[in-house]
Amino acid sequence: MDKRPTIIDVATLAGVSKSTVSLVLQQSPLVKQETRDDVRRAMADLGYVYNRAAANLRSANAGLIGLVINDLRNPFFTEFATSLQMALSARGYATVLANTDEDPALQAQVVGAMLEHGVSALIVSPAYGEEAATFDAIARANVPALQVLRQVADNARFPFAAPDYPTGSRLATEHLLQQGAQRIAFVGGLEGRAVTQLRMSGYLATLAAQGLTPLHLPGRPGRAFGREAARRLAADHPAVDAVLCFNDLTALGLLTGCAELGRPVGTALRIVGFDDIEDCAQAFPTLSSVRCDIAGFGRQMAETVLKWLEEDHRPPPETITPVTLIPRASSQPR
Repeated sequence: MDKRPTIIDVATLAGVSKSTVSLVLQQSPLVKQETRDDVRRAMADLGYVYNRAAANLRSANAGLIGLVINDLRNPFFTEFATSLQMALSARGYATVLANTDEDPALQAQVVGAMLEHGVSALIVSPAYGEEAATFDAIARANVPALQVLRQVADNARFPFAAPDYPTGSRLATEHLLQQGAQRIAFVGGLEGRAVTQLRMSGYLATLAAQGLTPLHLPGRPGRAFGREAARRLAADHPAVDAVLCFNDLTALGLLTGCAELGRPVGTALRIVGFDDIEDCAQAFPTLSSVRCDIAGFGRQMAETVLKWLEEDHRPPPETITPVTLIPRASSQPR
């Protein structure tokens, strides 16, 4: 080998993560003996020499987890990040957090900075576009990395986890049909994005089974778009009597727009959101929503990445967590 072997070279040859090699070098009892032997064998084959002085200089970053979120302005992602950070903190790990604001260039920048500062693992709710700039860098660093809530890269290399979006939209659509809805629209979500397709899939399948025609009003999901959608539905699609929204922010904006128009929600128009953020139970009328238990999901992801780090237990390529429907006043007569 022309250059001095690195800890990443050892990890690659041994077929483990960089963090596992570090644990072996630190003589941690958390690593299985078989894995320890594989790492020691790789070190011998490569002629790797452990520089303990340099390692001590890096020790301030031991136990540091990078968390990269596409939109922290959305309470759904904020609750996830808070729950995950608290769970990691309870186990003695520190979290460095970055909001990318749906900007893939910024995402690549912050991920690169986290890798330079020696994070032990990454958890990424990714922005769309230019995925290689972010995930190729993670692959080169050989750092354990989870994709959460959205998938943009190969899940065989970067395991993916999310709530069961298709089941959520199916439950919501079935609920609206049971309440007597005859023309159901799906509001919000940008066309062509995988997460939009997933959140619509149960809605589309349920309507198809009933011989009903879907209607999608695409748009950047948020309160502003939901408020605008209330006017568009009233003007262009007066026959629509129920709406499933891409997320709760869109649904809350739709509530506001209906109030401005004097359109009764729960009777003239039934509305269901998606995510069940805290505001759903505090809105007027209270908002029905698909509950993803995002706080529980955050705790589960913390446990997943710690098992990967401490026990070399790599998660499966895909983890889908259960969802439930929480019916409230917005979708059923009071």
